Amino acid sequence: MTPIAPLPGQPGPGPRRVADSLDQLATSLGVPSAGVLATLFSAWPELVGDGVAAHSRPRSLRDGVLVVTVDEPAWATQLRWLESDLLLRLGEVLGHGVVRSIDVRVRRS
Repeated sequence: MTPIAPLPGQPGPGPRRVADSLDQLATSLGVPSAGVLATLFSAWPELVGDGVAAHSRPRSLRDGVLVVTVDEPAWATQLRWLESDLLLRLGEVLGHGVVRSIDVRVRRS
């Protein structure tokens, strides 16, 4: 029996790291790597400051759009006003172009 050749750009036969498989899956879904997401979610207070972080949470990142939920409309206004500064900061930490826009939503109680 002849072994099946891997597709171009795919690793050959044999074991692969789970992280590599997750990163490949994430990329196919328009989501950045697991490492980028882990950094975004764990470093949120350092990225936006403790005051903003106390009232906001990153929820998803897909195709360059970061969805952030806030607990009050005033915080949504604040984040929208700070968007360009936040995009620069996120670019420095996560890589430029990873987050291209921020969609701020008010959480329903």
